[in-house]
Amino acid sequence: MLLRPTSWALAMPGRHGPRGRGRGRRISAIAGGVAPPPALVYRHDDQFTRAVIVRILALGAAGEIGRTAARVLVGDDRITQLVVADRDTRAATRVARSLGAKAVPLTLDVTDRPSLDAAMRNNCDLVINTVGPFFMFGPPILSAAIDAGRDYIDICDDPEPTLEMLGFDDRAKAAGVTALVGMGASPGVANLLAVIAGRELDTVDTVITAWNIAAAQSDSNGTGATSAAIVHGMKQISGTIPVIRARGLEHRPALARITVSYPGIGPVRGRSFGHPEGVTLSRVFPGLRESTNMVVGDRLTLTVVSLLRWVIDQRIMTIDRAAYVAARLGRLMVDKPAHILTSGGAPPLFALATGCRRDSAGTVATALAQLPGLSMAANTAVPLAVAIPLMAANRRPGVHTPETLLDPTAFFSAFASHCIGDPAPAAMTITTRSWASPEDNAAALNTSLLTALLRAGAEHI
Repeated sequence: MLLRPTSWALAMPGRHGPRGRGRGRRISAIAGGVAPPPALVYRHDDQFTRAVIVRILALGAAGEIGRTAARVLVGDDRITQLVVADRDTRAATRVARSLGAKAVPLTLDVTDRPSLDAAMRNNCDLVINTVGPFFMFGPPILSAAIDAGRDYIDICDDPEPTLEMLGFDDRAKAAGVTALVGMGASPGVANLLAVIAGRELDTVDTVITAWNIAAAQSDSNGTGATSAAIVHGMKQISGTIPVIRARGLEHRPALARITVSYPGIGPVRGRSFGHPEGVTLSRVFPGLRESTNMVVGDRLTLTVVSLLRWVIDQRIMTIDRAAYVAARLGRLMVDKPAHILTSGGAPPLFALATGCRRDSAGTVATALAQLPGLSMAANTAVPLAVAIPLMAANRRPGVHTPETLLDPTAFFSAFASHCIGDPAPAAMTITTRSWASPEDNAAALNTSLLTALLRAGAEHI
């Protein structure tokens, strides 16, 4: 199908339509969920030196996100060994064999602290944690990494454990450990989009980070098990969620209605969702009066999500039972990538900042304009993998979130080589402004992402 100029594509679910013909191996790999990984080539500038990463312990590496990150990392000549650690011995062995000589399998239950300690001390220089849900497994695994003196990175998408892990900052500094929490798409890329948007304002009053709920469709693992991502989602749509307001950290009801005015697009409506960005961005915008993460989607999907929230809050269903129901409903509601393309809609992942510019009120929106693949796993795991050499080259002991450790320009420059269509670094993001002309904003919104989609054969999706 031919996309209209104002269409946006999302992180697609794992089921794909026919592949484009005559487009070679690249499109075949994209259809499998991730653009074929070149070696992690870090584009140097005067601020960084080449990092040396020797051994990586990848926890949960037999899962969809873990194995996708591992697939990217084994192409990096700075890595001599990648330990594929998982409690499922057969899965760990299968993934390690598929990755080649650098990868070795390890049977490991992360709840077994002595075994976890031994694995960290004996097998790695850096720990990757993709074991979710993070409200269960984030803090204890980071704590173990600090005790072992190993650097750490994860994709934690729960706000409460993020705040708990930030509380380990003094311990990490004392141990000489650099830890980066929440380095996926949202959080992760979204935090860096917020930094880019906020830099255009003299003062920042509010920040909204937003993502489309269709992007949260988890790849089918064929086991029938409910993914940790969906369990996380049910927790973060129920009860109250932490957000930043004028008085500091507050707890507000989840799924509150939000409307923002997106420069060049107009009103965008969504619901509040519990995510780390809503509680960490005040670390780089100290005058922030409001920060919230927002989920957007079609009316039917948001209605179903609201109903799930009601049955959880009324104790009709547990979070786990609601996650089971949500997983099955999701398979019925989204079965082709084309179903989540919308004409004239908001980008799939963006940050919007409001504040003051030259003594006048201003709004800036910055969106991700390119994708590394057509699955949730690719769009979470590839940013994680790209961040590792940047993190290693810019070690600062302590516990960080992306906005306090990574330079957005360096990150998007490195990220570009992993995205569909091989975009230029300058094409990775699109920024529109309330003070720009409608023509300038329209021109920005009609460019970069289309190029990537059309090169990927999106008309065949």
